[in-house]
Amino acid sequence: MAKVTEVSFYSEGLKLSGLLYEPHDLKPGEKRPTVVCCHGYTGMKDVYLLPVPERLAKHGYVALTFDHRGFGKSEGVVARLMPTEQVEDIRNAITFMTTVPSVDTDQIALYGTSFGGGNVVVAAATDDRVCCVVSVVPVANGLRWMKSLRKHWEWLKFQKVLAEDRIERVLTGKSRRVDVTELMPGDPHSRQVIQEKVKAAEKYTEGYPLENAEATMRHIPEDYVHAISPRPILFIHTERDGLVPIDECYAMFARANEPKKLVTIPDADHYDVYEFVNPPVFEIVMRETVAWYDAHLSRTGAKAVAAKVA
Repeated sequence: MAKVTEVSFYSEGLKLSGLLYEPHDLKPGEKRPTVVCCHGYTGMKDVYLLPVPERLAKHGYVALTFDHRGFGKSEGVVARLMPTEQVEDIRNAITFMTTVPSVDTDQIALYGTSFGGGNVVVAAATDDRVCCVVSVVPVANGLRWMKSLRKHWEWLKFQKVLAEDRIERVLTGKSRRVDVTELMPGDPHSRQVIQEKVKAAEKYTEGYPLENAEATMRHIPEDYVHAISPRPILFIHTERDGLVPIDECYAMFARANEPKKLVTIPDADHYDVYEFVNPPVFEIVMRETVAWYDAHLSRTGAKAVAAKVA
């Protein structure tokens, strides 16, 4: 079992909550390659992300997962999602990890899922401390993504709603809050998972600010992905994804430079990449992820750990 420690660090003055996972066989003074794991649009690491750092620690890596500002146990305006701020949170998470004694500061990687899959692309492209990336079911273009989730008439109506909220924010300083499914309406499978798993765990019952949508539409990770090279990036996407179409991943992969790899998983939905929804698909994600890190992060003693696990 990995050693798990509650940690916290600051991002632009806000205290963020995280969990640090260290391999059980870590020796005093030893330093290991490290992965910072980043959650998706609903912003709660505790709901679906914890099996990832747990698995990475089992394979010999130090891993961190944390709640972005405004989500989970972290400080900030509740449920307010500004992509540029989340990218800054990731950078500050990296800085925090450089202070952890067990971390090899020359071997820091990122893992991001869903909206976090796009965030880690921007973070890696703009921070050369990142040496390897795994992006799972990522959003490549926020405007294209949000538009893809709606019929044309729904999109026109949504634009009107956003315009009204823009005026309201200027006049009152507040954004109207809505259910998360109004921001990212998905297929029946995604809605079911959100209703049964995500919404049941959330502490912010007042909803999400509409301004999140406008900020999302300005977020275009695919414009940054080319800058990650020559550092390696792995993309993983589910072929039957009804929340983030696989075309998002195709677009990102096309713009990425080598070294890169794309893994597609047939007959799988968006939330299937999480262990609590579909364990077999999660195993595929973890197998490809660990293999990618093993191939591109130099580890002195951890490969023997991985061999034992396998």
